[in-house]
Order: sequence, then C-alpha cells, then structure tokens
Amino acid sequence: MRDQKNSRRFGARACGLVLGLAVAAAVVVPASPAAAAVPGLVRISATSASTSNDFHSVTATCPAGKVLTGAGYEVNGATGEAVVDDFRPNGGVAAAPTAVTVGAYEAEAFAGNWSVTAYAVCANPLAGLVRISATGASTSNDFRSVTAACPAGKVLTGTGFELNGATGEGVVDDFRPNGGVAAAPTAVTVGAYEAEAFAGNWSVTAYAICANPLAGLVRASATSASTSNDFRTVTAACPAGKVLTGTGFELNGATGEAVVDDFRPNGGPAAAPSTVNVGAYEEDAFAGNWSSTSYGICATA
Repeated sequence: MRDQKNSRRFGARACGLVLGLAVAAAVVVPASPAAAAVPGLVRISATSASTSNDFHSVTATCPAGKVLTGAGYEVNGATGEAVVDDFRPNGGVAAAPTAVTVGAYEAEAFAGNWSVTAYAVCANPLAGLVRISATGASTSNDFRSVTAACPAGKVLTGTGFELNGATGEGVVDDFRPNGGVAAAPTAVTVGAYEAEAFAGNWSVTAYAICANPLAGLVRASATSASTSNDFRTVTAACPAGKVLTGTGFELNGATGEAVVDDFRPNGGPAAAPSTVNVGAYEEDAFAGNWSSTSYGICATA
C-alpha cells in the first residue's frame, strides 16, 4: 500500500516537472533592439558674417549634453579664392570635444563678399571620447605631412587640421583617415602644399577625435572623375544601416593647385548625417587632370 502511494507521488511530481518545462519552453523572450553606436547623432551649423575681409572665422557648438564626433565646413561665395587654414575641434587628451572652429583666408586679393560655415556632428556622450593632436616640423618646405593616431584601444570618429604660420599661403591636399570598408579607422594624415611660393616657416597640425570602439565603424569613400575641369564634386555615402560620425578628403593630382571649398556632411538639428560632399576648385588655372575623394567615417545607426 505504501509502495503504491509513493509510486503515485513520484508520478505526480514527474508530471508536474514535465509540465513546468513545457511552459518554460513556450515562453519566448523578445530580442532586444540593436543599440545605436552613436545615439542622438545630429548636425549643427554656424555661419560667419559675409564680408570682403581677408579672414573669416566661426565656431559651431554642440547642443548642451552632446559631444563632437566629427565636423565639416563650407566656404560661401569665394569659389576657390579662399583657403581653410583652421579646422580645429576643441577638447584635449582628457576632455571630450564639443565644438569646432573654422578659419579661412583669401588665397589672393578678392573683392567680393564671402563667408564660412562650420558644421559640427554631435551625439550623446561616447565612452572614452578625447581629442588627440600631432604637429609636424616648422620649415619652409613646399610640402609637409603629419599623422595623428588614436591611443591604443581607441578608434577614430572624426578629424581636424590646422596650418600654423601660413596665413592663407598653404592648402590642405590630403586629409585622409585610414581604415576601409572592413576596418575601423584609427588615425588621420594631413598633407599640405604651399599655394604660392612662400619664404616663411610653417607647419601642419592633425587632430584625431577618438573613442572607445564603436559597433560597425568603417571608412567609406568615393572618388570623382579625373579631368582638367575647374570644379569637381563627389559624395561619399555610409553603407545601409550606418550613420556618419566624421569626414575626410583627398585631392589627387593637383599638388597644391586646388582647394576644397565645400566639405559638407548632410543632416541637420533633427537628422543624423549619412553622407559627406566634397567640392573643390582650382586655386589657379591648372592644365593637368585631377580628382577629389570624399571619405566618410560611419558607425552602426
């Protein structure tokens, strides 16, 4: 009799265990949506006064609570007669950048009115965001180049440059983040030529905006046709599902005879950028063929 009761108890427990496992197996936990690598991404702009002054400068500042991941600029009305000398994110090795300053000089005397626009690509705070800089030697050579590299374990989200001592006599020809379609960028190289023969010493500073690794970070690029036209434009677009955190460009074959006039990420105060346009003019008449390349630094949306 006792054996029969024990047998019934064991059977009931076994039945309850099987039922519990079946219920547990039937519960489906919904998948969490993929986290954005750069939440809250927007593009902010600021434009200087339009005058015939030799120098113009303006700063675009991220909204309160956001940080600068990258930047861009535009020279309005000068059509190749002005060169950007300063494209400087603020911040430092222990401080996240929050603004970018753009300063431009007339390359030659220009009677018309013109202005500059600074574009700031801004996001909610990113882990480990800092600004790194590197400055080349100050010499009177026609060309100089310098690379700013992120600290070990960090990746490149944005870029900047500064020409020191050239005051309109230098032209940035290469502004190239490394990386590729399957590799996260970690450094930026800035190369600049004298626009005209210049006897003074000058140098180049490269700025790298760096953060802890971001999901899906890659470098996209697009190159225009190589022609002898006075102007060319090209747009680099991020792959589907990615957004633009930073920018770069390269002029191929012009060796100081062309200037980047438009360096414009798309987007706005309520829209994340996903492309960057590069437009360049010949600074003086130049018979050779040349092209321009646009670089976009892109992360998971």
